[in-house]
Amino acid sequence: MKRTWTIIGAGDVARSCGWYQRLLGLPASAPAHTYFGQILDTDGTVLLCLHAWGEHEHPSLASPERAEPGNGLLLFFRVDDFDAALERARGLVSRFEEAPALNPATGTLEFSVRDPDGYYVTVSAL
Repeated sequence: MKRTWTIIGAGDVARSCGWYQRLLGLPASAPAHTYFGQILDTDGTVLLCLHAWGEHEHPSLASPERAEPGNGLLLFFRVDDFDAALERARGLVSRFEEAPALNPATGTLEFSVRDPDGYYVTVSAL
């Protein structure tokens, strides 16, 4: 089996972990470190990793000033509780980047928001 672990830079790993856990309806848990955390599905599958900017000399995570967070990246989550995720999102953001709507290409409901670091996040029904 092969898996991809998407890792994004975060200004505050604990804050971002909490934000994604709330958005996705996952149990709250603290990140493993101040500089690194994982968003885990209920079965332990890694959905997303958060890494503090400037830690461990990773060239692509050096500084948010060197690149606009999320440029060239779309975080896309498919969920089995879309209506509940929509309500959770309303409690997390002041505005939607894309309002909830049916995507004609996929035939599924979707909405898009920005996370605390400015990444573009789309949530889609299964």
